[in-house]
Amino acid sequence: MEFRNYTTTDYEALCDFLIALNRDDRRHINWNWARLEWMYEHPQFDKSTMDAIGLWLDGGRIVGAAIYDMYFGEAFCGALSGYEDLYPAILSYAYRELGDESGVGVSVCDDSAGEIEALRALGFELSDQDETVMSIPLDGQLPVEMPQGFTIEELDPAQQADDFQWLLWQGFDHGTDRTEFEVKETIVPQVRPHFDRSLSLTAVSAGAEKTAYCCLWYQPGTDYAYVEPVCTVPSYRGRGIARALIHEALNRAGDLGARRAYVISDTEFYQRLGFTTAHHFSFYWKL
Repeated sequence: MEFRNYTTTDYEALCDFLIALNRDDRRHINWNWARLEWMYEHPQFDKSTMDAIGLWLDGGRIVGAAIYDMYFGEAFCGALSGYEDLYPAILSYAYRELGDESGVGVSVCDDSAGEIEALRALGFELSDQDETVMSIPLDGQLPVEMPQGFTIEELDPAQQADDFQWLLWQGFDHGTDRTEFEVKETIVPQVRPHFDRSLSLTAVSAGAEKTAYCCLWYQPGTDYAYVEPVCTVPSYRGRGIARALIHEALNRAGDLGARRAYVISDTEFYQRLGFTTAHHFSFYWKL
């Protein structure tokens, strides 16, 4: 068994680890390869500290990992089936190396009794912070009912960086002042190695305005897609635009081979689309 810290050359191997971790047991689906890939180019993610990520390897294969979530203070800890005895060491590493002034919080599935026992044994305590993962089966074509005058187009965050960031700026309620956006936002093309443009969709109005966005992530060899992100410009909400975009993206993911899609959410919006709760995750903290 070998331990070492992450380097940029480990990216694909870390994705493979997360794929293997979720292949047959979805109790870690809140942390999957697509969440890592989305986070990797997120403007809030600090790449300068990535060497703090801890990796446990057996024969050169990653079998355990401690990964911080966007910034220090929250961590994901996981070990492949057959390597569960590493979990306490992974937790201890996360506490020592990935915490901040408030300690470290670790998200764990409520159904993972062994992991919860290990957390409690090391002094982690249950908090009121949690997250829910919902899912929907992709066993048929969903209706795509885009309002009249709107069309669906693909949107590439690398080749259309300005359009992409302006759309998310509005859609996530930062405002609609273009001048403020240009002052505060740095336009950075976001290049992700497993990005599939056909699953990155925007709704365009008759006036050529991009009004909503939905992106799904899927890799051949897996049987699920991951939804991240979805947003609608405030003045276009309530018209069914996002529903149509998501349905179109889900249909495309199903055509590619995904049998189910997951999203980290517990909102009524996804319930109305047919998503149901798959797993609930609680955060355990140690100061």
